[in-house]
This record gives sequence, structure tokens and C-alpha cells, in this order.
Amino acid sequence: MKRFLVVGVVAVSVMGMVVGCSKSNEHAGHKEAANQQASTSTNDVTQDNWQVPEFTYTDQDGKKFGSQDLKGKVYLSDFIFTSCPDVCPPMTANMRKIQEELKADGLNVEIVSFSVDPETDKPAVLKAFGEKHKADFTNWHFLTGYALSDMEKLARETFKGTVEKQDSQVQGGKPLFQHPVQFYLVDGTGKVRKFYNGMNPDQALIKKDVKEVLGSK
Repeated sequence: MKRFLVVGVVAVSVMGMVVGCSKSNEHAGHKEAANQQASTSTNDVTQDNWQVPEFTYTDQDGKKFGSQDLKGKVYLSDFIFTSCPDVCPPMTANMRKIQEELKADGLNVEIVSFSVDPETDKPAVLKAFGEKHKADFTNWHFLTGYALSDMEKLARETFKGTVEKQDSQVQGGKPLFQHPVQFYLVDGTGKVRKFYNGMNPDQALIKKDVKEVLGSK
């Protein structure tokens, strides 16, 4: 079981996430997530065969979007939900900054955000969330249209993390969810190559890694 919990960021970053999340009693699920995604000495999982399976879901415009649309493309992915009270807003703001920097450098990278609350996060809700965070939808895809169990499986089997509904925790009448707090760099074959601390990403490192993966896809 512990084998699945060894996913996360460099030790110092994880310690920072745990401390930050521990201040939020109403969202202890994220503290749990940070604890479970313990550190490794590197963020490089190229040799670990983290392969994203084929999928077809629904984007913020209500259109079908999936692995076929990403074939041959490099992308960054993460897990969010729109009613998340703490980590998702800064994660999404960080992803937007990365999106802007990569575009400014002419780096052609897609972004895929998987909602862990598909029951609440319908396309219109995701679009409003993206607009609120000034996401550029030309290459940023907020996905829904699946069962929660699909995200639980994707997180567990591909990204070696945990997605779980926190039944005992409610924020504003809506359930809270435990989910990974990393950004994942996926190559053109659907293989996860690197991951980063989504709460405090090293943008220079991400840009460097993106250039390397684009050059080798």
C-alpha cells in the first residue's frame, strides 16, 4: 500500500504543503493528500511507465475531448474541483502563469485539468471557473463527464495519487475531495515524464523540461 503513497514533490516542498494545509480544519483532506504524496529525490518518472490510458470526456464547452485530441502533443495536467476552498485556486492561478510563459516563448503545450467532482462540475461550471481564473481556452481543457470512480482509478493507477470524496466534510453545502496537488508533464505518447509542486511550481524548470520533451517527442 505504501508503494502507492510515494508520490509527490521534493521533501522541502511537501513539508511546506503539509504546513499550509494543516491550517485549514474544514479541508483536512488536502492535508491528508499532501502527507500521502510523500517526497522522492527527483520529479523525473520517465522510467516508471506512468502511462495515461485512452479516454474521451467532455470539456468546458460541452464538446468531446480526449486522448485522441492529445495524440502527439505535450501537455500539463492536474486535478481540481471548482468548489475547492484552498489549494485549487492558487494551483489554477499558477497554471495560468505557466500557460502565459510557455505561450510567450512559443512553446506549444496543451493543459488538461481533470475535475474530481464531476457531479457538480458540469461544463458551464468549469467554464465559469476557468474564466474567473483567466484561463486561455485555446489550449486549456477543463474536463468532466465521467464517474468519480474513473478519476479515482486514473489518479491511483497512472499518477500514483489519491482521489477520494470526503463524505464527512462539507464546504458551502458541497462535498470536499482529496486529490493530488501536483502538475504532471505528459509527452506525445501519453507517458508522464515529470511532476511538480502545483502550489509552488518552479516555472523555469517546467519551461526547461517542456523544451526537452518537445524536442524528443
